[in-house]
Amino acid sequence: MMTCVCGANCDNCLHLNSGCAGCDSIEGKVYWAQYICADVCPIYKCVKEKGYQSCGDCSQIPCELWVSLKDPSLSEEEQQKSIQGRLLVLKELR
Repeated sequence: MMTCVCGANCDNCLHLNSGCAGCDSIEGKVYWAQYICADVCPIYKCVKEKGYQSCGDCSQIPCELWVSLKDPSLSEEEQQKSIQGRLLVLKELR
């Protein structure tokens, strides 16, 4: 399983291998960053600036970035399930 710094499973992404090789490979320069006027995913940037391997190294997980970067295609309930799933993935990686 290829996992992003935020615990998202790259293997489930429609863009993997069609313009994206995974967050680490592209250094967080995800396609959707343009829609928030950024060059790099803010979560990826935060993790790297703090010198962490992933969000799982941070005591503030899940932080405001996780909440504010909600996929607009997800309902609030789906967003919460996504966050909980990512937290579980990061916990297993420790």
